[in-house]
Amino acid sequence: GILFSGPRGTGKTTIARILAKSMNCSNNKKEPSPNPCNECRSCKEITSGNAADVFEIDGASNNSVDQIRNLRENIKYMPAHSPYKIYIIDEVHMLSIAAFNALLKTLEEPPAHVMFMFATTDPNKIPTTILSRCQRHDLRRISLEAISEHMEHLCKNEGVDIASESLELIAREADGSMRDALSLLDQVISCCEGKVNHDHIINVLGVIDRKIIFDISGAVLSGKIPEILDMVDEIYARGHDLKILYSTLIEHFRNLLIVKMGKIVNKLVDVPAHELNMMKEQVQPVSNIFLNQILDILFNQEAAVKLSAKPKIALEMVFIRMFEIKPALPIDTLIEKFDTLGKELFSSLPEKPEQKSNMPPNVPDTYQTDKEEADSTIKSAQTSQSSSVTQCLPDNLEPGNLEPSNIDIDNLGNDPVKIKKRLLDIITEKHPSLKHPLENSTLKKISNEDIELDINGGGFHLNMIKRKKDVLEKICCKLFGKKINIIISAKKGTDNNNNKANTNGLLKQDAFNHHLVAEAIEIFKGKVVDVKTS
Repeated sequence: GILFSGPRGTGKTTIARILAKSMNCSNNKKEPSPNPCNECRSCKEITSGNAADVFEIDGASNNSVDQIRNLRENIKYMPAHSPYKIYIIDEVHMLSIAAFNALLKTLEEPPAHVMFMFATTDPNKIPTTILSRCQRHDLRRISLEAISEHMEHLCKNEGVDIASESLELIAREADGSMRDALSLLDQVISCCEGKVNHDHIINVLGVIDRKIIFDISGAVLSGKIPEILDMVDEIYARGHDLKILYSTLIEHFRNLLIVKMGKIVNKLVDVPAHELNMMKEQVQPVSNIFLNQILDILFNQEAAVKLSAKPKIALEMVFIRMFEIKPALPIDTLIEKFDTLGKELFSSLPEKPEQKSNMPPNVPDTYQTDKEEADSTIKSAQTSQSSSVTQCLPDNLEPGNLEPSNIDIDNLGNDPVKIKKRLLDIITEKHPSLKHPLENSTLKKISNEDIELDINGGGFHLNMIKRKKDVLEKICCKLFGKKINIIISAKKGTDNNNNKANTNGLLKQDAFNHHLVAEAIEIFKGKVVDVKTS
C-alpha cells in the first residue's frame, strides 16, 4: 500500500486521486505515466467522483471489522474496465484494531489487480504492522507565499480584484492548509461585490489586522503601556477573541526573536517579505535577551490568560508585568564593560619606577619601597605653588627648603596647626587616601624626637595610618633632617560602638561616592540597596 501523511488540507487525498488516474489512464498503453490524459473514460470518472474501479472510503465512518471484511470479499473480483481496482481510505488511523487486523493479511499479499492508498493526519495511531507494509510519503504545511501565489493565480483567472495584502491575510488564517485557504477565499468573494476591500475581509473573517499586531509589539518594545492597554480595549470592543490575540502575539514575538538572531530567517519565519522588513526594523534597537525576556513572560502566562474567566484583565496584567522588568544587557556587553572599568581602574593607579635597591641584604624590601614613596612625596611638595606653601610653613621654614637641616622643632613655637597643615600638604600630594583620617587627627605632642597623633574615626582610620607609619616617619626625617618617631594612637574617651558606627558610615559614604560604583549603577541601570562593611 501507499501511505500519504501530513497536516490537513495539504493535498493527501488529491495526490491519491491523481496517482489513481496515472495508474488507470487508458492512453498509457505500456506503463503508468505521471501525466494522465484527463480525457479517457477512467480519468473522467475519477474527476467526477463516480469511477467504477476507484473506491474512496472514509475511515472515520467505515471503521468496523465487518466493513473491512466486505472489502476483502470484493477485492477478488477483477476491475470493470481499468488495469487496477484502487481503494483510497481517508483518515485510515480511525480504523479499529480489529479492522486493522482484518486488513493486515490482504495488505500483505494483495491480488495483482488491487492497490491500496491511505491518507492520514496522524500516522502515529496506525499499527506498526500496517506501517511496515506501506510506502510512506509525508507532506508538509504549505508556505504562506505558495498559498498566496496560488490564490492570486486563481483570482486573475476568475477576474477577481483583490489586493496582495488581503491574500496574505487569508493565507495566514489558513495555517498551511490550501483547502482552508480556498474555502476562506470563496467565502470572501461571495460576500463582496466588485473589488474586495481589505477592511471588509477583516470583518467577514473576524480576524485581527496584522498592523495592530505590529503596533502592539512596537509599543511593548518602546515601553508605551497606555497605548497597549488602549489597543487591547479596542480589540475587545470589536468582539475579537483575546485568546487568539494572545497566541498570535506569542508567535509574533517568537518571529521577532528569530529575526533579531539573524540566522536562517527565511526558513524559520514564514511571513511575507514586507512583514520581514518591518520586523528587522522593529528589533534593530533592542537586544536578543530583552526579546527573550518578553517571549518568556508571554509563554509562561499563556495558561493564565487562556483559562481565565476575565481574559482581558489577565492580558492587561501580562503587559503590565512586562514593564516591571528592565532590559538586561547581553553577556558580551557586560564583559566588555567590566574590561573597560578594569582598564580605567588600573590606569588611574600611580606607576612605580623600577629601580635597583641599594639597601643592605638584611633590610626588608618594604623599607626601600617606603623610602621611595617618601622621596617622591617630598619631591612633589617641592614643586607645589610657593604661595600656598608659604602660608603653611613655620616662620623659619622657607618654601622648597626641604633638605635635611637639623631644625629644632621646639624652637618653632610648637605651632601644631602650622606643622600639621604642612605635613598634610606634603603627604596628601601622593597619598590622598590619608587626607581624611589625618584631617580628623589631633597633634597631641610635638618635640624634637616625637610627634604623637590621636586618630579619630575608629579602627579603620587607625589601621590606615599605622600601615603608612614608615612613610610618615621618612617624610618627617627628610623635612626636619633628623629621625622623628611618630606615635599613633586612638583618641581616648570615644565609645567603641560610636566609633564603629562612624567608621561604617564613612565607609558607606565613600562607597557611594566612588566613581566605579557610580559607573556600575549607570551601566546596569540599577541602584545600591545596601553596603556591607564587614
